[in-house]
Amino acid sequence: MPHSPSSSVQAAREAIAARLRDIRLNAGLKAREVAVAAGWHPSKASRLENAVTPPSDADIRDWCRICGADDQAPDLIAASRSAESMYVEWRRLQRTGLRRLQESYTPLFERTRSFRIYCSNVVPGLLQTPAYASALLTEITDFRQTPNDVAEAVTARMDRARILREGDHRFAILVEEAVLRYRMGDADVMAGQLGHLLSIMSLPAVSLGVVPFTATRRMWPLETFSVYDNTQAQVELLTAAVNVTAPSEIEQYARAFERLAEVSVYGGSARTLITQAIEALH
Repeated sequence: MPHSPSSSVQAAREAIAARLRDIRLNAGLKAREVAVAAGWHPSKASRLENAVTPPSDADIRDWCRICGADDQAPDLIAASRSAESMYVEWRRLQRTGLRRLQESYTPLFERTRSFRIYCSNVVPGLLQTPAYASALLTEITDFRQTPNDVAEAVTARMDRARILREGDHRFAILVEEAVLRYRMGDADVMAGQLGHLLSIMSLPAVSLGVVPFTATRRMWPLETFSVYDNTQAQVELLTAAVNVTAPSEIEQYARAFERLAEVSVYGGSARTLITQAIEALH
């Protein structure tokens, strides 16, 4: 697996590797001896200890057994799984289609009270119309060559959007003005989507800001990210989702959001930009 752009992911992997090394040293074994006993290539033990290769559950069990530390295997496996869940490739998340991925977010959304969402490329999922979501998810399905369950995925996404009107949640959402102009679907789809944004702005739980093209920026355009309360951030890359839980990194995303919010426009000014985007469709 490639190195994650999130340093917390690599730090978690290195912590697992350090624990494996400590277990080996406490057993008085050399790395090569562990590899031979496990039936691995001689270099594999070194790769595991240096966080070059993430260990599988079986690798951890074998390592602990050889080093006489079977009792440590369960905790190590749990920690390893947690580390690997920080960086998850979309092809793994979407291997059975998109519906299950949409549904998997429901528990996180229901327990989150404060949402900070920044999108630089598409309309945020919670604000999408069925037609816009269908156009976007169809393209994702085609690009990633995953099973086509777009209709079911759209239904799941629309169902999740009820959270905008239910419960004790607050949504601070920022989009780059380019999001209003990028055409996902035809002109009618975009007109419907932009009109929906105008109606969403009236919801008491939602604050929608637009970063204008003309803004004097205090923060460069970033990859799409969301901050859930102050406990987790998720970053969307082309190939993977990065789940950030390190407080120092969450703080950086929160600070970036604040800077983007400072140069955004709201209310009537945001409505004007959305209306201009609608007019430009024809």
